[in-house]
Amino acid sequence: MNKLQKFDNNHLKSHGFLIGVDEAGRGSLAGPVVAGACLISRMFFESKMALKQSAQINDSKKLSTYTRDKQYEVMESLKQQGLIDFSTASASVGEISDLNILGATRLAMHRVVERIIKSIKGLEFSKKLPSDAFLGMDYSTKIIVDGRPLKPFPYEHEGVVKGDEKSLVIAMASISAKVNRDREMEQLATSYPQYGFDQHKGYGTVDHRAVIKAFGSTSVHRKLFLRKIIKT
Repeated sequence: MNKLQKFDNNHLKSHGFLIGVDEAGRGSLAGPVVAGACLISRMFFESKMALKQSAQINDSKKLSTYTRDKQYEVMESLKQQGLIDFSTASASVGEISDLNILGATRLAMHRVVERIIKSIKGLEFSKKLPSDAFLGMDYSTKIIVDGRPLKPFPYEHEGVVKGDEKSLVIAMASISAKVNRDREMEQLATSYPQYGFDQHKGYGTVDHRAVIKAFGSTSVHRKLFLRKIIKT
């Protein structure tokens, strides 16, 4: 096992399931903030194939777009086999305005954790496994979140600073959030072609800031994030 796999395997010595949570888009000037969550059980570490396939998965920020997309395909394959589950949820630009970015990030994380926990209860992710695979299973669940603990948050959890560099499930949550948010920003680029959302994904690059200064903001921009760019 590599260090990310070992980190998660240690957590699973005392729990039946482990959920990792991370976000993408928190520092962007436009678009939603997206939270990803990934679930594994002890059975994951009993599969040599799962360990081999997931050995190259790492923090999404350290991966090129091509490599990240390939790792996402690996995750989809593992999900198809019932060895992991993962999902995403978002908070909109309107919710970011109402709740501020910290509150909106917590909301997105709450939504995705709730979704993943429902999958444990229904064992929806395990339909590819033998019917007796979960007999005698320990259903206790540990939740770990990238960064410091969330306050307030409805689920008991542990914060792991730089968790996407330490934990496999947080790294997979990071990839899931990043890939799905990037795809959403690419869709927005078709509605706002002059803004280049497909290139910078809403972040404050030099080109993006220049376009905002030239044409103003759109309905998908976070107005509070633009105060230093657009003088009112």
